[in-house]
Amino acid sequence: MAFSLKGIHVPHRKNTADMSAIRMPAPKTVTLLTAMHIGKPAKPVVKAGDQVFVGTLVAEQDGFISSSVYSSVSGTVKSVADALLSNGKTAPAITIESDGEMTPDESIAVPQINSKEDFIEAVKKSGIVGLGGAGFPVYVKFATDKKVDTLVINGAECEPYITSDSVTMVDRADDILLAIETADKYFNFDKIIIGIEKNKASAIAKMKELSAKNSKIQVKVLPAIYPQGGEKVLVYHTVGRTISVGQLPADVGCIVCNSSTMANIGKYLQTGMPLVEKTVTVDGGAVKEPKNVIVAIGTPIGEVFDFCGGFNGEPEKVIYGGPMMGVAVPDLAVPVLKQTNALIAFNKKETKTAKTTACIKCGKCTNHCPFGINPAAIAKAYKDKDVEKLEKLGADICMLCGCCAFICPAKRPLVETNSLAKNMLMAERAKKKEGNA
Repeated sequence: MAFSLKGIHVPHRKNTADMSAIRMPAPKTVTLLTAMHIGKPAKPVVKAGDQVFVGTLVAEQDGFISSSVYSSVSGTVKSVADALLSNGKTAPAITIESDGEMTPDESIAVPQINSKEDFIEAVKKSGIVGLGGAGFPVYVKFATDKKVDTLVINGAECEPYITSDSVTMVDRADDILLAIETADKYFNFDKIIIGIEKNKASAIAKMKELSAKNSKIQVKVLPAIYPQGGEKVLVYHTVGRTISVGQLPADVGCIVCNSSTMANIGKYLQTGMPLVEKTVTVDGGAVKEPKNVIVAIGTPIGEVFDFCGGFNGEPEKVIYGGPMMGVAVPDLAVPVLKQTNALIAFNKKETKTAKTTACIKCGKCTNHCPFGINPAAIAKAYKDKDVEKLEKLGADICMLCGCCAFICPAKRPLVETNSLAKNMLMAERAKKKEGNA
């Protein structure tokens, strides 16, 4: 796999970059999905009628790659019922009616940490997942049996509009430092690198203050090129190591954590309050008053937009996350998730797209792909149902960053096709594995 400074220059549109996060009042109800992470959904441990408080366990981790869910409000459980997920599957969701008091659970206690095992257990109990959008249970990264020598903090935040990580680095630097130094105490890293794109001057300055307090910490200022925040791309550009297909960062001696993830680990170490709220960027041409908002997890996104003045016209599209890798939502009743870093509402002008035409074989998709794969060839192999060809082309390498579709002059649906091709390849591999069992 060849890495380079390939990628694309996207419009930054960091309209909320200098806006510290504002805390939103308690919502009337929250809906907590038990599948707000990569892996197996958490198992509900409450039922309708139960009284809960902020930080009460409502769904426990179910398996190694899973994550516990905690109530983000105090109030009464209204229901526990299956809900439709963005991937078309279903998982239990817990709906809680808030009493408006936001009373903390009396069992909340600061974790006692005296060993690496204690630290990993604390991160597990915190319910924290990758807050940059991926949602991978963070404790699993630290629970590796691989030899790791480098901690990489992802502060790239390369998607347009999103600034929630940047303001977190500025406003919660002490939380980040505590998480870094506690992890380092038990892992004894050789290097700790904070990677930030060069267009985030305030975050860079604040993180350099941390490096002045700890000689192990290095702030690496990176070119502002998308997808700089992709895990494999970031590791290559900060540490110079290549994560091959099927490998994790730990396989090349690294643990990678998002800056907001580290801030929330730091907060948990000080308070014992698990992950119950998120800093979310609210922006887009349809939003009256773009803001960074601290919001209770499970809050209906419509209420978050209302807190930002509502809409200045009917939005054409609303997405979780940024415009490159975000997921469109079906309606405004869907809840804020653990991994929601932004809510973007686009107007008609922003969603206007050019007509799709035939591929002109210009090669721009490959030239700008950070992994150097050939989306046009993958599209043909997918159309021909040629799984062997998809294997050779490395369709499974694609991280669906959208560089190819963005740069394509013919406006081909390359990301969608790459996703379908990956699914076809994975399904064929599963079939062969089952046949060989």
